Amino acid sequence: MFDLIGDIHGHADTLKALLQRLGYREGGAARVDSGAPGVSASSVDCWRHPSRTAIFVGDFVDRGPGIAETLAIVRGMVEAGAAKAVIGNHEINALAFAVERDDRPGAYCRAHTERNLKIHAATLSQLSVTARAEALAWFRTLPPSLELGGLRVVHACWDDAALAIVRRVIEREGGALTDRAIRELHRQGTPEFEAMEVVLKGPEVPLPEGIVVADNEGHRRRMIRARWFAPPSEWTYAGLVFPSSSLVPATEIPQQVRPRLPYYPVDAPPVFFGHYWMPAEQAPSLLAPNVACLDWSVARGGRLVAYRWDGERTLEPSRLAWVEAAPQPAPMRATRTMPA
Repeated sequence: MFDLIGDIHGHADTLKALLQRLGYREGGAARVDSGAPGVSASSVDCWRHPSRTAIFVGDFVDRGPGIAETLAIVRGMVEAGAAKAVIGNHEINALAFAVERDDRPGAYCRAHTERNLKIHAATLSQLSVTARAEALAWFRTLPPSLELGGLRVVHACWDDAALAIVRRVIEREGGALTDRAIRELHRQGTPEFEAMEVVLKGPEVPLPEGIVVADNEGHRRRMIRARWFAPPSEWTYAGLVFPSSSLVPATEIPQQVRPRLPYYPVDAPPVFFGHYWMPAEQAPSLLAPNVACLDWSVARGGRLVAYRWDGERTLEPSRLAWVEAAPQPAPMRATRTMPA
């Protein structure tokens, strides 16, 4: 059966602690380069369970201090058949950050702004040129979703219509996120761009004119993430925002800007996703009998969470397992930066 694991964001020590708790053990060299100085591919062990398979919901990079080791563990497990994984928004952002636009020479599908450089800083400083290239090549192979005999996995939002569009773009490229696919998915104003945004970042709603809300990292946002898996209790910004936030006004959302939300059916297979930074101060819980968010803010000192699925259609809170985020050393000044 499957152990579904939430967003890691380079917190390799916490990942290893969770794998140990779930009964996985190191054994058998992985066929990947960790990117860490002095660590060869043959010395990076693959984590395995004797009877279970891990599934990762994406967001392996950015923020944490152990990005190279995280990639070595996850990729090693996937390539050895001990795990499966879907792509997260931070992986596709990394690809877009490296792929030039075809309509503006010297510009990238993800702009090299100060804000974006800050978000990617940990990845850019921790990976060598070679390791970054290998990571990007692996990201291109990751699917946007998985459907495995009774469960579904996606990074941010399960929307059949949006997933069909994203899959069509990837299938046209032989199943890979080629440069052409990245460009197509990042051409703003197109159905492909909107579909990619929904699947990997979730539906969003613009805030009223003049209202700005700071996110978890202090970035000023004029959009809020929407609670997509169930109808809102009321069509207000406070009633729709996910996770709930006291900073968002209880103003009614005008009809013309209300998003189309998929409202995940109560009789659909269980769906697992990450992305949403569930409150670090709260104990992990389920969102619905068939809906589980596994991102519990490990990158903010929260928890790395897993769900141990054994085929049940109704999810059970007792099957959630987690470890607290491992203490992190004081940040060090980066000594190496990555070229675009």
